[in-house]
Amino acid sequence: MNKYRRYLLLPITVAILAIVSLYYILSAADQPIHNATLINRSPRIRPDYTNTAIPPNIAPLNFIVNEPGRRYYVRIYSKQGKDINIYSKKPQIVIPLKPWRELLHLNRKNKLYFDVCFEDENGQWQRFASVTNTIAPADTDEYLVYRLIKPLYGNWFDTGIYQRHLVNYDQLPVLRGRSFRQQSEGGCVSCHAFCNNRTDKMTIGVRDWNYGVSTLLSQNGKVSEMDVKFGYTAWHPSGRIIMYSMNKVQQFFHMTGVEIRNVVDLDSALAYYDLKSKTIKVTPQLADKFRLETYPTWSPDGDYLYFCSAPILWSDRNVVPPKNFEKIRYDLMRISYDIDTDSWGRLETVLSASQTGKSILLPRISPDGRFLMFCMCDYGCFPIYQLSSDLYIMDLQAARQTGNFTYRRLEVNSDRSESWHCWSSNGRWVVFSSKRRDGVFIRSYISYVDEDGKVYKPLLLPQKDPDFYDSFLKTYTVPEFVVEPVQTREKDLADAVRSPAQIEVTMPLTGATPKAGPSDPWQQDRE
Repeated sequence: MNKYRRYLLLPITVAILAIVSLYYILSAADQPIHNATLINRSPRIRPDYTNTAIPPNIAPLNFIVNEPGRRYYVRIYSKQGKDINIYSKKPQIVIPLKPWRELLHLNRKNKLYFDVCFEDENGQWQRFASVTNTIAPADTDEYLVYRLIKPLYGNWFDTGIYQRHLVNYDQLPVLRGRSFRQQSEGGCVSCHAFCNNRTDKMTIGVRDWNYGVSTLLSQNGKVSEMDVKFGYTAWHPSGRIIMYSMNKVQQFFHMTGVEIRNVVDLDSALAYYDLKSKTIKVTPQLADKFRLETYPTWSPDGDYLYFCSAPILWSDRNVVPPKNFEKIRYDLMRISYDIDTDSWGRLETVLSASQTGKSILLPRISPDGRFLMFCMCDYGCFPIYQLSSDLYIMDLQAARQTGNFTYRRLEVNSDRSESWHCWSSNGRWVVFSSKRRDGVFIRSYISYVDEDGKVYKPLLLPQKDPDFYDSFLKTYTVPEFVVEPVQTREKDLADAVRSPAQIEVTMPLTGATPKAGPSDPWQQDRE
């Protein structure tokens, strides 16, 4: 009997010792706040989660204290709820998920404080001025879908589209190039697009040496493959048609400069796919053989299509022009549309490059129809390769009242490229791509937008490991907010790529008709 008592007492003793140790740790951790010497400045932390607005449903903002010390203590608190106390021997501060959620949930619209203390080499505790953020009143969409690729790559094996659950750190693949190719080079996936921030209607572009160029169409979990390649894609809010660009792009390289890569759009046009009739249609206003049309987006009511357009300044549309490509600047255009009659109105110039002196790209409109966000760079069509690319905003509601489409540059810009952006379904958040951190890797940033169009300091997409971005060698592109996870299985998407069955799309023979050859499947030519 004594033998069994010894075995029973052992785990109890270990548990008691653990509780006692935890008590002393927490007690010791509480002392720095009261006894530490105050340093009259905020601590250096990275990522820079300071003086910004935080979504109430975002994952913990784990960070690194960039201050030398033997030990660290962080207290996180707000107006209501329990404080979060973190004691660490390392500068990496990892915030527990459950108390973080509770604290943010209880304190919408309130300030959130980080009190950071450290123990110096003499054993003395010092405390910095509090880091202050604001918990925003509105949630962000729970999921973010993006493409991960290497910034410089020679094959397609590592390309993939992923979905991230923003309330935690879970990341799952939507479709990877290697999921439908077993060879080392894999396939390429790109140009994912959704209807109204939902995932029941989705398109994904595919390029592959064996399977050619195609577009995957997923509707309510059912996947089909179309024998046509969609470029930049915009679902009509009704979900009945899909507007997309046909682009003949060519990458080339400069001899010198901070960014030596560049892209020129040698030829492009807009077309739209009718899901009911399974036909592709082209209207002359959107396929002018003397102009380049690209980057379509719909107004939330579906009554207007906005897009970018520039004159073609070269005669040979098969090679990179030796000159004039740096003179290409895109205008922001729009055209009215009636989906019930499938009829188009007249073209309007919303904002011309001659007014701004810059190339206008990537228009995206807030779900309430009030704000239009876009980027501008010195020239060209590919903002991620342009250091000059910045984000701008236009108040469409004010434009309807005054007749003037005025715009302003956002304060969130950096001295590096800012590009692809997307609105959350409630219009209170935007996510955008930026190279601000190091000039090489594109990262995703999230900013709060209030009712007056003020855009707050951006928040780097948080990761579980505070050191994550120091060693992660892939780049994030085309971030898209969605309100739900992608329901279609990766296997079903990959099977559709491999399947010989395709939707045969009826294509009108016009000057804008794309022609994809099997020997060069990623190129598109005009007939």
